[in-house]
Amino acid sequence: MANEPTTVTLYTDGGCDPNPGPGGYGAVLLYGKHRRELSGGYCLTTNNRMEILAAISGLEALKKPCTVELYSDSRYLVDAVMKGWAASWRAKGWRKGDKKPAKNPDLWDRLLDLLDKHEVTFHWVPSHTGIPENERCDELATLALRRDDLEPDPGYETDEDEDPPW
Repeated sequence: MANEPTTVTLYTDGGCDPNPGPGGYGAVLLYGKHRRELSGGYCLTTNNRMEILAAISGLEALKKPCTVELYSDSRYLVDAVMKGWAASWRAKGWRKGDKKPAKNPDLWDRLLDLLDKHEVTFHWVPSHTGIPENERCDELATLALRRDDLEPDPGYETDEDEDPPW
C-alpha cells in the first residue's frame, strides 16, 4: 500500500466578465481532511484560458505525482483532454484538424506536461447546480477577476493577433 499513489480531488473553474476581459480562476484541492484553495486572474484574458489555468494551478500545487480526480464545468477543458484534442494539436505543431492554429497553446502545453506527471481523470459537472466545491471555485474565480491589481495575461492574444486570412 505504501507505493500506491496519493489520490487528490481537484475542482476547478474559470471565467471572465466580459469575455474577453478581466478573468479569474479558482481551484479547490481535497485530500482526506485537508483542503487548499487557489485563485488568481488577469485584467485581460478569456474564459477558456482561465478554465485551463485553473486546472494548471491545482496540478502545479501538488508536490509529488498523484492520482487526481479533476472536476470542471468546462466542456472545452474536459473534452480537449479526454478526447485527445489537445494532445493532437500539440503533435501537429499546435494546428487543429482544419489546419487553423489551436488557441491557447502556451497553457495546453503546460497542462499536457502536468498530465505526464500525474494520473488525471477529468470529469465534467454542470455549472451552477449546487455542487458545493464547484460553486466555491466559481466564487474564487469571480473574486479574483474583480480585483483592481490584475496584470495582463502574458499569453493572451486577441483576434487581431491572428494570421491574416491570406
